[in-house]
Amino acid sequence: MFQKKDIIYSETIGVCVVDDIVKLADNKKDTYQYYLLRSVAERKKKAYIPVENHTVQLRRLMTLQEAVAVQKEPDYEKKDTLVKGEVQYVIENSKNGERLTENNKMIVQNS
Repeated sequence: MFQKKDIIYSETIGVCVVDDIVKLADNKKDTYQYYLLRSVAERKKKAYIPVENHTVQLRRLMTLQEAVAVQKEPDYEKKDTLVKGEVQYVIENSKNGERLTENNKMIVQNS
C-alpha cells in the first residue's frame, strides 16, 4: 500500500503524488478507500484509484540505475511518453538511486 506523499507511477497519468487516501461511497452506500493521485507534470490532472482491486497499474518509481538503463535502450525514443517522463523525472530528481517523496526527501527503498 502506498502512503500519502509517495511519488509513484500510474499507467494512466505517469509520475504522480499520492495526494491523499480518501473514502468514497458507491450507490449501495458501501465505502471504499481510494488513492487521490495528482500528476507531477500537470498539477491539475488527478485520478481516484481504488486502493484494493484496482485495474490500473500503480508501482513505485524506477531507480536511477533502471532509468539510465531504459534511456540507453535502442528503442527509447519509441517508448510511451509517460515512461519517458518517468525516466526524465527519476534522472533529474534521484540521489544515489533512492526513491523520492513529494518534497524530494529520500524514503527507504522497499522494493
